[in-house]
Amino acid sequence: MNKQEFTAKLAEQEGIEKKQAAAWTDAVIKALTEALVAGEKVQFVGFGAFEVRQRAEKKVRNPQTGEELISPATQVLVFKAGKALKDAVAAK
Repeated sequence: MNKQEFTAKLAEQEGIEKKQAAAWTDAVIKALTEALVAGEKVQFVGFGAFEVRQRAEKKVRNPQTGEELISPATQVLVFKAGKALKDAVAAK
């Protein structure tokens, strides 16, 4: 499902116009992005939690040449599914 399909489904379920559903979808994505960029954890009870974690630098090896390189430290986005979401997916 892409963003357009999600917006159409939201509009149908809530009985609103697609334009309003698109505005809601954009607002949620923007708020979620801003919070994560600011280093906050975003948690929806029953659905899951989004957070940014620091990944340390590590040694890696180029498989073609065997040369050892250093992969720099970086920030990664992590999503941990909540119990209700896990149960809903498992019940399918």
